[in-house]
Amino acid sequence: MAEAPGAEDIRDRPVGDLLKLLSEQTSTLVSKEMELAKAELAEKGKKAGVGAGMFGAAGLFGVFAFAALTACLIAVLDTAMPLWAAALIVAAVYAAVGGVLALRGRTEVRSATPPVPEQAIESSKEDVQWAKQQAKSART
Repeated sequence: MAEAPGAEDIRDRPVGDLLKLLSEQTSTLVSKEMELAKAELAEKGKKAGVGAGMFGAAGLFGVFAFAALTACLIAVLDTAMPLWAAALIVAAVYAAVGGVLALRGRTEVRSATPPVPEQAIESSKEDVQWAKQQAKSART
């Protein structure tokens, strides 16, 4: 059976040297893994940044589309009434929708506050109580 190069040298070395070699190689391995992780995160961060920029551009174009739709609605209503009345009606509808959304949003925010993980805290308290009971029963 063929041995790997340097295998004989390792077998003849003292345990202290082998432990030192293991420590050095482990340190090098961890360092290389950290460098790889940093490089991977940097690459993913760049992609996420590009994606976020695209979402921002999509939002901007969505606003432009909404503005064009608003102009269209006003133009349609202008055929049946004065321009100022058409614009006022569209603005009133938007204000009503905005008000309803604001009220719903406020309700949702109030139901989410305070932002404390209540179930996790309760579970932790129960774990502490259980540990105290175990310690007490172990002493008696």
